[in-house]
Amino acid sequence: MIGQILVDVGILIATVFALWKGADLVVESSAHIAKRFGVSQLVIGLTVVAFGTSAPEFAVTLIAALNDQPNISVGNVVGSNIFNLGFILGGVAIVRTITTSKNLVYRDGLVLFGATLLLLFFISDLNFERWEGITMMVLLVAYLAFLIFRKDEELVDDVPEGDFSWVDIGKLVGGLALILAGGHFFVGSAVNMARFLGMSEWAIGVTIVAAGTSAPELATSLVAAFRGKYGLSAGNLIGSDLFNMLGVLGLAGTISPMQVHPESQHSLYMLCALVFVVVVMMRTGWKVSRTEGIILVVVNLIRWFFDVRGPG
Repeated sequence: MIGQILVDVGILIATVFALWKGADLVVESSAHIAKRFGVSQLVIGLTVVAFGTSAPEFAVTLIAALNDQPNISVGNVVGSNIFNLGFILGGVAIVRTITTSKNLVYRDGLVLFGATLLLLFFISDLNFERWEGITMMVLLVAYLAFLIFRKDEELVDDVPEGDFSWVDIGKLVGGLALILAGGHFFVGSAVNMARFLGMSEWAIGVTIVAAGTSAPELATSLVAAFRGKYGLSAGNLIGSDLFNMLGVLGLAGTISPMQVHPESQHSLYMLCALVFVVVVMMRTGWKVSRTEGIILVVVNLIRWFFDVRGPG
């Protein structure tokens, strides 16, 4: 048994690396491709980069749904979103204050809050039906279409560095392959470890799996903040959360309707409150300060403790 656990730990470490490297390749190549369209940093962060960094969540959630492990699917999405807005946004703000904008707050932040409330409503009966998944995917397409076709003067800023070349196509395909392979082995090892440690699938999904699949968001947002590209940094996190709920979970529910654990509602209440607080923080002074970052990290450390401990 100990030998198997050591093997699973090794697999988890290897798959986290594969997920990280794969997402890195996807983000880099996708940003170069998007540059040809003259898209701003914020829009790229909300769309192309968010999609790339959400690819691990997509792989893990979809594979878990197909393997009839709905608590890993929903737990990973909810846990990843909490991790993104708490640990990552808070952690990045501690390192460097993040400046925000009206569009990021009043448009993208409120859309994220509405999407979170919608997911909470859909699983209030502990079932996530196929039509509900389709609804969420349609809303995502509508949101993306709005971003792409509406030109806002505020968003006319510099686009990412680097020029497109045909090598980027190969990087995109290779990155996606790494992500899909990593996601497949990540789920199996996480479930084995959950059983060994006496944790529920929900707990392992909302903590360990969520943290591992959020690694690309952490790297992308931290590097972007250090380079002063705050639209890309914050947009990546908001966009990733939207992709996770509307796109990733929407597609998983469309393919395989799910029954979820009651714990999912508790964590979704936490996520709703967290999104609201983050939107308020982004509005106050048009920035997320270091003090606010510390608050986000501490609150989520407390929440993580209760997720791991479980009910009772």
